[in-house]
Amino acid sequence: MTRRTDAHPDPARPGVGAPFFSTWRVGTPERQRQAVEAIARTWERRPWPTQGLLGYHVYAGHDGDTLLHYSQWADEAAYEAFAKTRRQERNDEIDTAVPGIERVRLGRYRRYRSRVAEDRDRRTPGCVVVVEVEFEGADAARQRAWVDGVFAALESEPHQHRGGLSAHFHLGTDGTRVLNYAEWESARAHAEALAAPGEGVGSAGPLWERVQNWPGLRNSSVSRYDHVLGLLPD
Repeated sequence: MTRRTDAHPDPARPGVGAPFFSTWRVGTPERQRQAVEAIARTWERRPWPTQGLLGYHVYAGHDGDTLLHYSQWADEAAYEAFAKTRRQERNDEIDTAVPGIERVRLGRYRRYRSRVAEDRDRRTPGCVVVVEVEFEGADAARQRAWVDGVFAALESEPHQHRGGLSAHFHLGTDGTRVLNYAEWESARAHAEALAAPGEGVGSAGPLWERVQNWPGLRNSSVSRYDHVLGLLPD
């Protein structure tokens, strides 16, 4: 069966071979809440679809419009089998409850590198920040080099904001995208880190400038989310 959990997922969990991220636009905070409730009802009344799905989590965007979906699959074959036989009936039921959902895109990724605070296990994330970048054309080496550049910039900071709990960098399988799933103590802590003078996340330091102006970088975005639903096999 399917059970609900408030626990945040572990992006570095062993056995996750295909982490997927997708975004829905629903329009308003009230419709965010209604869609989350519809997802929970739809999934909890059905058996867990496959052993290949290790966990499914939903996040409400602070923009009052979007929902982020993070599913952890053993491999892409497990997702493809689910999509052929069980995905549509779930979407149809959710759409009946909340008409007009816009499904923006499904991104397929592989986790590349993670950075976790030593006391992460003793603190619960109060905000998840998702940073997405897109490059011009597929280039797996460039994806990895950009992430390595971010790590170099992070490691150069003399005083890192204590509110940052983890950062998990994922490479899009299409070769053009990178997604950082970052856990923060709170949205305020993330905002403070961005606004801090001198060195720091988003600063004008040379290593951060290099990351922000990487050759072939087409666009980037930063979005804040709250974890609102976790579903696991019982």
